[in-house]
Amino acid sequence: MSDNTPRVTLVTGGSGGIGRAVAERLAHDGHAVGVHYAGNKARADETVAAITSAGGRALAVGGDVADEHEMSAVFDAVEKEFGGIDVVVNTAGVMKLSPIATLDLDDLDRIHRTNIRGTFVVSQQAARRVRRGGAIINFATSVRRLALPTYGAYAASKAAVEAMTPILARELRGKDITVNAVAPGPTPTPLFLEGKDQATIDNLAKAPPMERLGTPQDSAEVVAFLAGPARWINGQVLFANGGLA
Repeated sequence: MSDNTPRVTLVTGGSGGIGRAVAERLAHDGHAVGVHYAGNKARADETVAAITSAGGRALAVGGDVADEHEMSAVFDAVEKEFGGIDVVVNTAGVMKLSPIATLDLDDLDRIHRTNIRGTFVVSQQAARRVRRGGAIINFATSVRRLALPTYGAYAASKAAVEAMTPILARELRGKDITVNAVAPGPTPTPLFLEGKDQATIDNLAKAPPMERLGTPQDSAEVVAFLAGPARWINGQVLFANGGLA
């Protein structure tokens, strides 16, 4: 792919939180963006409208990340609209906080279906379709290092994402496709804020040396680096957490 050719990116979970910030940042960098959503088309349409009103190109595409047939159709739609795919960013994820001893196992299955199987399904499609010179960017979590109580199921699911990432990078040897993961620290998205009181949020904000929570834009900045100039970073997990861990 020529350096002058506009890139095409698919962002799973692109309708809100970190996913929306990633979609908007990459569109600002000149990418055409497939904004994936699971159930909230209206939010995806808002993201698309924000991108197009700023002069970018975007398309809302819906599907269950853990369903290989639905995600194959999502990739088809983005390729048909924009001519191919160069970057895939896996931000879609779910979280349920509970001590391991009391976690409802149905919640465990739901977390792992989206975070592990979903990442695997999307990565599988990406490995088959991303063009030379492209990038696959997964999302892990800094909680895996912090070992915070009640995060057992979520951290376990993201540890699986960490494990998959360097393996896929090695499996794509010779294709000029990088595979990395971003591991954000505490970031005040709806996923993070649910179930937390203000004291907990304040304590987490004070924990990093930077003495603040992360923002979706902080994570988007790292994604933009991995999706563009960072061609010599491959098979890595980048912890974007202000020095928290």
